Amino acid sequence: MGESGSGANPRDESAKPALAPVTPLHPRSRRSLDLLRQWPLILVLVIMGIAVGFVALDQFRVGSILLAVGVLAAFVLRLVLPAAQVGMLAVRGRSMDLIVLGSLGGALLVFALWVPPPS
Repeated sequence: MGESGSGANPRDESAKPALAPVTPLHPRSRRSLDLLRQWPLILVLVIMGIAVGFVALDQFRVGSILLAVGVLAAFVLRLVLPAAQVGMLAVRGRSMDLIVLGSLGGALLVFALWVPPPS
């Protein structure tokens, strides 16, 4: 068993190809900017969270009205903001989003005001 002399040993470290450096697709500094671009959705979610808090504190009417206000805020934001700025608030086409958000917000507001206060 002699040396073949036909080339380098495949286990030799110098024979491995050099790898290109890995760069992240989204650096950490861009993540906060991406989150800020979703401000319409964040605003609506904050209103919804406050509404759920009021309901949890046994303020059903106030919480329900705030829930309706949150959905109607989503409706207004979807109506006035261009498609490039609406972010993840856009789910379907603009007209379908407006129909669904307007109907749901209006119905929630009517039902929140319709429910009699506890006696």
